[in-house]
Amino acid sequence: MTFVPRISVQLSFLLILFLASLIPAESADTASKATNGVTTNPALTPLQWSERMANSEMARLGDTRFAPPKAGWWDYSTGIYADSLIRLSWKTGNPAYEKNAEETIGSFIAESGEIATYQKRRPMKPVLPVAGGGSTNATVTASATPLDDVIPTVKIPYSLDDLPSGMALLKLYDITHDERYRKAADILRDQLRHHPRVAEGGFWHKAIYPDQMWLDGLYMAEPFYAAYAARFKETEDFDDVAKQFTIVASHTYNPKTQLLYHGWDEKKLRDWANPVTGTSASFWSRAIGWYVMGLVDVLDSLPEDHPKRAELITLLQNAAAGIVNYQDPSTGVWWQVTDQGSRKNNYLESTASCMFVYALAKGVNHGYLPRSMIPAIREGYRGIIREFVTINPDGKINLTKCCKVAGLGLSPRRDGSFDYYTIREPIDSNDLKGMGPFINAGVECDRLFGKEIFSR
Repeated sequence: MTFVPRISVQLSFLLILFLASLIPAESADTASKATNGVTTNPALTPLQWSERMANSEMARLGDTRFAPPKAGWWDYSTGIYADSLIRLSWKTGNPAYEKNAEETIGSFIAESGEIATYQKRRPMKPVLPVAGGGSTNATVTASATPLDDVIPTVKIPYSLDDLPSGMALLKLYDITHDERYRKAADILRDQLRHHPRVAEGGFWHKAIYPDQMWLDGLYMAEPFYAAYAARFKETEDFDDVAKQFTIVASHTYNPKTQLLYHGWDEKKLRDWANPVTGTSASFWSRAIGWYVMGLVDVLDSLPEDHPKRAELITLLQNAAAGIVNYQDPSTGVWWQVTDQGSRKNNYLESTASCMFVYALAKGVNHGYLPRSMIPAIREGYRGIIREFVTINPDGKINLTKCCKVAGLGLSPRRDGSFDYYTIREPIDSNDLKGMGPFINAGVECDRLFGKEIFSR
């Protein structure tokens, strides 16, 4: 038997440690191949994905979202994106995100609180031809506005789309104590005092869409309305906030599918309206996404003892059950027309998928939804990263397959049909209607999954 001196064993062990130290440690973002210093297949936590997307989008946009003479406009996409940056800043402790949000929103606000471009219609551009004769796989390279929206300007637009940026205003007021933000929030709140309503008390979506409630409007108005009521102790408004959800659900929710139709015409006069129910014809995923995001965000402000709180949680649970039921089993994400699966011309759509994951994850985190939904949320988030996220040579990441726009219009073209949602509107990348929910989904999934890694 050969005796090996103890000193030789120790030297061998030290040599192994030294050689191992020469090999770079493998982290979540270096476990994959890199080309020219850019990780081509990163594996990140949900919060890291949110940071990377926010960093990419801030670099892409620069100051282009600022008020004129820059190209920005006071609308819901600006608001949801800015609000997501504030949430991300609070979660990460990185002040750069909050600073970018304040620079964007603050650029619109005068000392008097007046809001640049508020209650004005965005200059109209015609729809660009979509390559491939309307193929859903085509991507537009410039913003497009449907031709049937080009109508005579109404005296006061009364558009709910002007209100979501109010969430960022309230947060910035609390952060900075700048009275400009308080005054601007007061202007938005005052709009709701005069906003036209259906007979039951629900807000019209816009003055140009009389007698109509759209699911979109539940996100556009109610989270701000509830947050303002909570912030400034206008507690009598909580009843009105809750009523908006109960009215729209009573008319648009289909108990058989557990899904909600995009819109409802009180007078049943529009070409797209069912002559008996007044509802539109299809289940558009992003509309349902607006609705469930509106619910989970309103519940942040609605008092725990409010008599309608339990009913709103039930509405969320009903909608969440339908969402999970129609999750695509092979990818984990959702279709543009929710219940039509792989029907020809339908496509997997990113903005709604991000909205669903955000709302479901937040619902579970706050105890509104059962933890049995966690596997669906995990597969949904994993699917978003795999199906929709791409990486540029410079390292910026993109969110692809975003439905550019859809609505229930003033002409037969926007008729709420399957063909309308799938082949008559363009598809784009990095739309802020998806960017904000993507960032928010990562924040909520970070709370739900911790340091779990998700890779492309």
